[in-house]
Amino acid sequence: MGGTPTLMRREWRVASIWLLCLVAGLAGLVAFTRHLQQAHLRDDAELTALRYADVVAATVPGLDALFAGDPPEGETLAQLRRLRDVGEVFRFKLFDRDGWQVLVSDDLDALPAVRSAPTESIARHQGGANASVQQIVLGGANYVELKSGIGKPDRPPVYSEAYVPVVRQGRVIGVVEVYVDQTRAAAGIENEYRQVALMAATTMLLLALLAGWHWMHRLRAQRRAEERVRYLAQHDILSGALNRASFHDALERAAWQAQAGGGCFAVLCLDLDHFKDVNDSLGHAAGDAVLRAATQRLREVVRHGDEIARLGGDEFALLQSGVGVPADVRRLAQRVVERLSQPYEVAGRTVVCTASVGAAVFGTDATTVDELLHKADLALYRAKAEGRGTFSFYDAALDQMLQSQRELLHDLREAIDAESLQLHYQPLYAAKGRELVGYEALLRWRHPTRGNVPPCEFIPLAEEVGLIDPLGRWVLRRACREAAQWPAPLSVSVNLSAAQFRGDGLVPTVAAALAEAGLAPQRLELEITESLLMSNTERVVSMLNALSAMGVRIAMDDFGTGYSSLSYLWRFPFDKVKIDRSFTQGLETDPKVGLIVRSIVSLAHSMRIRVNAEGVETPTQMQALQRYGCDELQGFLLGRPAAAETLSHAGAVTAPPATRVGDAPGAPGPTGLTLHPQPR
Repeated sequence: MGGTPTLMRREWRVASIWLLCLVAGLAGLVAFTRHLQQAHLRDDAELTALRYADVVAATVPGLDALFAGDPPEGETLAQLRRLRDVGEVFRFKLFDRDGWQVLVSDDLDALPAVRSAPTESIARHQGGANASVQQIVLGGANYVELKSGIGKPDRPPVYSEAYVPVVRQGRVIGVVEVYVDQTRAAAGIENEYRQVALMAATTMLLLALLAGWHWMHRLRAQRRAEERVRYLAQHDILSGALNRASFHDALERAAWQAQAGGGCFAVLCLDLDHFKDVNDSLGHAAGDAVLRAATQRLREVVRHGDEIARLGGDEFALLQSGVGVPADVRRLAQRVVERLSQPYEVAGRTVVCTASVGAAVFGTDATTVDELLHKADLALYRAKAEGRGTFSFYDAALDQMLQSQRELLHDLREAIDAESLQLHYQPLYAAKGRELVGYEALLRWRHPTRGNVPPCEFIPLAEEVGLIDPLGRWVLRRACREAAQWPAPLSVSVNLSAAQFRGDGLVPTVAAALAEAGLAPQRLELEITESLLMSNTERVVSMLNALSAMGVRIAMDDFGTGYSSLSYLWRFPFDKVKIDRSFTQGLETDPKVGLIVRSIVSLAHSMRIRVNAEGVETPTQMQALQRYGCDELQGFLLGRPAAAETLSHAGAVTAPPATRVGDAPGAPGPTGLTLHPQPR
């Protein structure tokens, strides 16, 4: 914050120096102009004196005798009297070659002057020596001295005394001192130089003004640059909100004020739910547009004095000042949730991103800024855990749960890096329950201190923090490698997460796993859920087609539990559908379940799709599923999941299972009834 005063002091010093230089330049201009005026007057006086000397030499008879010491008489005296006041010349003196004065024009009305000693003027300027005239005049250097006649009644205000030689027939016969009235010339020259000086001063002033404008422009530019640098250091470039560091500073100031008796405040942490899907489906430019729009909406709901910050990605934080009761925080949080959950229009498309908000109050939930941010972040996790698109206060019990999750996440990272996870395999049997056709790979994690951690705990955690890609690659590689050791043609089924379809690496990952293990693509079956197809269907179908073209089989898991399961059967040619275990369990208690299962099997077979039934646990369930025409069965009645090294492969088929119903004898006829085709 101290950059601008320092800049101003530096610039004012520069301006002061520039002003002094301008004043000195003007003073120098005046002095230089004065010098030029005097030089001009001297040159003018010298030229006048030289012309006068020529006139004297040409018109005065007996001039040689006069310089020789004879007094002027007759025509010589008359001519000298005529030349006494000619033009600007108002007085003159004549000297011989040795510097002796022979005549003064003031004495022309009297008798001829007698010879005298060298004049006082010459003596004053040349030390009284006769050789001075020879040095100044005869040596070729005329002597001119400017005089002021102010206060002298017999002298004009401005005049010059010029000593020049008198030359006749190429020979210097004497020296004449000419008194030249330069009053009018001085006025004219002064007027001319005044105009020149005025033009020069005007030019300098314009230059000074230009320099001043440039200086002010530069100063403003530097101020703007410093303000821009300061702004960039304190704000997020994309959204214009405060960045993490400046928001932390704002919290520190608010905490100091609160501890000094000021009002209480709260921190609200929030993010946009499923924002990653916007970037993945529409691109980062659309995501940036949503973030800018969300920031503007936050500005519309906060009050003056509140602060908005973007902490990174789609994470925002608010500092709510003047909090009196928790209801104040709740009202603001509700406004934020409602405003941010409204649709966004981006590039002609409508985007919906709900918002989850968590809040903590200073002095109630925390007494330090870092602790307050941590508690608000935990409250945000709670809001997301409760279904997203909602608001939550900090809860101490949640703190303990999230701490446990963080520890579990840390251990999961290490387990993935160390490849200490395991795959267990549940057998898949043909409908009669005697022929083994393959296995479903199920991920297992035996934690060193927690024991067996259920997949429903650590797989969603891996999806949330972005570990599902390395975890999914490990499962594919391990399943393919272990399946390659089984007797052909047993297949292996691997469940895929929706998160694995977000990038472009799934198809190359599957191809690499098959090539590394040396497993035939037809022996790998990938299971997906309906929820995957509910978003970005075209992209998912394109990837599934690429996998199917490789020879990999695709199955829809948990069929019948969603809203649109039937609509997806014709959009993608699935090789198999798996009836959810909830239908299997309901066969013994609800007759309507049997009708649904029979309809699913009939529909799938009519589309040449095989049917698997999960969760077979009783002989009654197995008999019913066989009666309804299911192609494959799996469940605890037939076999529990086991590690690869414990599998006996008893009852393994010896021919490849059919990929579609119509590929084997016994395919359903026009009636849609299955004839229990023998798996190959």
